[in-house]
Amino acid sequence: MTRLTDLGVTDLRDGIAKGDFSAREVAENFINATNEAEKLNAFITLTPDHALKQAEEADKARASGQLKALSGVPLGIKDLFCTNGYRTTAASKIIGNFVPPYESTITEKLFAAGAGMIGKLNLDQFAMGSSNETSAFGNVISPWRQKNDDAALTPGGSSGGSAAAVAAKIIPAATGTDTGGSIRQPASFTGITGLKPTYGRCSRFGVIAFASSLDQAGPMARSVKDCAALLEVMAGFDPKDSTSADVMVPNWEKLLSSDIRGKKIGIPKEYRVDGMAPEIESLWQRGIQMMKEAGAEIVDVTLPHTRHALAAYYIIAPAEASSNLARYDGVRYGERQTPEGSNLADMYSATRAAGFGDEVKRRIMIGTYVLSAGFYDAYYIKAQKIRALIARDFEAAFDKCDLLLTPATPTAAFALGQKQDDPIAMYLNDVFTVPASLAGLPAMTVPVGLNDQGLPLGLQLIGKPLDEQSVLNAGLALEERAGFTSQPEKWW
Repeated sequence: MTRLTDLGVTDLRDGIAKGDFSAREVAENFINATNEAEKLNAFITLTPDHALKQAEEADKARASGQLKALSGVPLGIKDLFCTNGYRTTAASKIIGNFVPPYESTITEKLFAAGAGMIGKLNLDQFAMGSSNETSAFGNVISPWRQKNDDAALTPGGSSGGSAAAVAAKIIPAATGTDTGGSIRQPASFTGITGLKPTYGRCSRFGVIAFASSLDQAGPMARSVKDCAALLEVMAGFDPKDSTSADVMVPNWEKLLSSDIRGKKIGIPKEYRVDGMAPEIESLWQRGIQMMKEAGAEIVDVTLPHTRHALAAYYIIAPAEASSNLARYDGVRYGERQTPEGSNLADMYSATRAAGFGDEVKRRIMIGTYVLSAGFYDAYYIKAQKIRALIARDFEAAFDKCDLLLTPATPTAAFALGQKQDDPIAMYLNDVFTVPASLAGLPAMTVPVGLNDQGLPLGLQLIGKPLDEQSVLNAGLALEERAGFTSQPEKWW
């Protein structure tokens, strides 16, 4: 018999609608699952009251024939989304007790569609990190283990709590945010599906900012279909967000089709990088073969400025972070620290020193440096020019193809602590995901197989601006042919 916690978003939605089970049963099962998974440290704050209240509303709605798009579906919310009346921390001490008096547009849409909130998910502090080791609330631990090895593994970052919770089946799906790969990389590390939509598809209102020209919310779930269903609710124009795209939201789930015959899939040669694990190259070739079997034509393309993407990203993103995080000074925002006999400057210094973690401080300092007089033109302006060239490379590639297929990560998940002392090695985790972020393109990760150590590996699909449908369709074709059903053995 299938357990309710084995079901994804659309199966739960449809089961509630048919009366196979009640929304309350669903909520209670997932609440119990989260309570039994404390060792993963996936959640910062649990909100069972919210999930049960929404379940009650869903059961009433079913009785009256007024079910909504996500009635009775419980979700995990990354603790970067402001939730009215519920603590929102960004995994940081400096706003560790912040309870927003307003709702982010994304969560407002999800809750209005009937979804419940199981809890707020752990993440890298202010979404800065690739391994979920920078949280002020402790590391998230992946539910996966290598063969014959009990070493704790990273779930990826920054949406590590979201990825770990979905992979462990303690929630059916979660919200994530992606600045340079923070949905796609953890999805690959944990064997789930994650979608970063086109920049502007989803409102950023109420999402605590890291890098405003890059941050984009998206769904993390167990299937391509579930991602499509969630994105339909999450997407849409928002007048409260000046970067929100005023375009129609398609019915992605209804239009979902794995028939990609005649589509041209581009293979960028620049994604074969030094240090890429042989298993990743092998996986990529398998993916190419799957696309051929699905009827797609494979074409070689070039993205010549890709090699500069990571360097440009780690100038632009810290620069924007430096600006965005300047508000947390203990005056209007942030937990104030006032050493005895201190003046205003001392208070600023003490507040930020105590409130921010090492990685956040590192990025603020990098950002402040590249924006300072004498270095602005040399670094920040040059990085923005590189960004424009990268976007132009993608435009030229899409003249020859409809989509790109690339690896999602250069390796499988690594052990916690393995790269913590080497920021450059950590930043290299984003080498395959950053280019699409700089260009603002839709991209998703689909799990395709396991490596020799039994850890999941994913591939990335990148599409044209606002063409999430083609990305989802190709993702479905890949998902069907990969037949990925592996899941971690429960140890928690």
